[in-house]
Amino acid sequence: MHVTRFDNAQPYEAPNHVDMRCLRLQGKEAGPSVQMWMGMSQILPGGHTGLDGSPVEKLYLVLEGQLHVVAELEGQRDEQVLGPYDSCRFAPGEKRQLVNRSNRPALVALVMANAPPAG
Repeated sequence: MHVTRFDNAQPYEAPNHVDMRCLRLQGKEAGPSVQMWMGMSQILPGGHTGLDGSPVEKLYLVLEGQLHVVAELEGQRDEQVLGPYDSCRFAPGEKRQLVNRSNRPALVALVMANAPPAG
């Protein structure tokens, strides 16, 4: 078993993330993990990610607040509003954007696969 205490979770920088504070909870520099890693982000009012794709699947769980999630795949765009305990999945290659359009911070957990080995 590997435990990461929240008070010891380390921040990390993610590209195209604006007004967000991201913490690594498991995997990568937070400890051993073969297949996936877990993070948590606080998204300030007006904060957002870019509309970017990824080669790996991503799972999000809203813990607090309200979050607009935008998906785009093969020219089809979908936008949903998620509240506490709502979750969503983005498929490999699907573009995604998270946007906090409220006046309160949002808290979201992320689980995603480790990047495939280069080769």
